Amino acid sequence: MADLTAPNAIDDILAEHAGLELQLSDPALHNSPGEARRVGKRFAELAPIMSTYAKLKSAREDLSAARELAADDSSFAAEVPGLEQQVEELEKALTDLLAPRDPHDADDVVLEVKSGEGGEESALFASDLARMYIRYAERHGWKVEVLGVTYSDLDGYKEATFSIRSKEAARDGVWSRLKFEGGVHRVQRVPVTESQGRIHTSAAGVLVYPEPDEVAEVEIDEKDLRIDVYRSSGKGGQGVNTTDSAVRITHLPTGLVVTCQNERSQLQNKIRAKQVLAARLQALAEEQADQDAAAGRASQIRTVDRSERIRTYNFPENRIADHRIGFKAHNLDSVLDGDLDALLDALGEADRAARLSAE
Repeated sequence: MADLTAPNAIDDILAEHAGLELQLSDPALHNSPGEARRVGKRFAELAPIMSTYAKLKSAREDLSAARELAADDSSFAAEVPGLEQQVEELEKALTDLLAPRDPHDADDVVLEVKSGEGGEESALFASDLARMYIRYAERHGWKVEVLGVTYSDLDGYKEATFSIRSKEAARDGVWSRLKFEGGVHRVQRVPVTESQGRIHTSAAGVLVYPEPDEVAEVEIDEKDLRIDVYRSSGKGGQGVNTTDSAVRITHLPTGLVVTCQNERSQLQNKIRAKQVLAARLQALAEEQADQDAAAGRASQIRTVDRSERIRTYNFPENRIADHRIGFKAHNLDSVLDGDLDALLDALGEADRAARLSAE
């Protein structure tokens, strides 16, 4: 593997960072909010690399000086091992930061949960999953926007769509953490509808796709859209609006369906739904254009069938198991309350290892 910490390997990053710094200092940039966000976002992405590189450069200089002093005075020799360890740790950290990464890692996401096999129990489990992601977002200070929900008879989620956004630009955004969640999630527990106390197995699906600040140009022909308006509904089918303000857009060529009922007016819901549709079409186009990306996202929902599970939530044993990496833990209760970091860290580490081994 190439030495990612070598000076020539980071030259491009240093030059890009300097260029971004100049752009941010130009008042004219801020006349275009979209471009200013893009530049600021990329500048924030590079910040950890620049900080780690500066520390590594300083540590290498200190180590070189300590070795020179130790050659003339043995009393300085004791400092060398500690500095060598510091340099080694910083080199590893910088290698990790410079490793090939997902270009969408800094993006926000649109996340959908859908009930599948299991009827009412599946819809209740889908609502549990949605609550888990909302709690996780709250722990990280992210903003969650409910775009649309279709309730079951017992107030579970037949389907629900959320926008999850970070409040500030960062190298590792919402997508970097939640991109592993797409797929079929299986639950084993005694349903509330079960009178004999028997454990049932059902499944719900999760679909996650990046929602950049500005969706790339996606050609959407109005003739390809079927737009339906309806009255927003709350739990138990109760209307929450007195007008038909909710919007459902069907993209006829692909069959993609997007709903939005969170905004105050039909026009606002239509605009938001089109933004989400554009993001979904962009993600679809990228998958079709890049076979590696398509293979990497193969775990996303095809059919919400228990046999295609990526993860199992076993309530009797308080156990969660991710079948892609062999992760197991017996803290299901806290995971469902949003404590996902250990699991997502393990998935992220496996992803980084795969990217490094591909170099």
